Amino acid sequence: MGVLVGNGANVIDFAGAWEVFQDVVVPGRGTSEADESPFRIAMVSEKSEPLTATGGMIVTPRFSFDTVPALPNVLVIGAQGEHTPEKIAWIRKAAQKADVVMSVCTGAFLLAKTGLLDGLEATTHHDFYDAFAKEFPAVRLVRGPRFIDQGNVATAGGLTSGIELALHVVQRYFGTAVTNRAAHYMEYARSPQRPTV
Repeated sequence: MGVLVGNGANVIDFAGAWEVFQDVVVPGRGTSEADESPFRIAMVSEKSEPLTATGGMIVTPRFSFDTVPALPNVLVIGAQGEHTPEKIAWIRKAAQKADVVMSVCTGAFLLAKTGLLDGLEATTHHDFYDAFAKEFPAVRLVRGPRFIDQGNVATAGGLTSGIELALHVVQRYFGTAVTNRAAHYMEYARSPQRPTV
């Protein structure tokens, strides 16, 4: 799976989802501890060089768009700057293979710029509802839910809502017991789930 970042990336948007996926364990899956951890996570950006996330955190993506060895099955897009044509094109390309492309917080703006949300329901951080609705009239903004799952695209509200959506994606793959085990390990209390549309 891939976590897409750029300068100004919100730390909890990418780190919250990362924590969820790294903590998933599927007992009895394969013959080793590595086999029981099904998600292989990599940070991706336009360039594989250090960038500055919120709060001054410096992160170095493992791969650039040119060096990533395979397109991800799950793509996480948190709030970030640099909504470049190259980034938008890469998201569109990745979406052709991905089981799910998920945005967190105002990462919904970047995802919406790809056109992948047109005609669908979506959400974003509550402080940005009006701006999102104005900029993307082809997207049916829903105010209030922690996340909205539209099948191969899904959007989360702000910040910790990305943890909620990541757990929901895990549940799609591995069911409730595995997901609840990961949430318990994280000491995270899950919210009631909104039904898939």
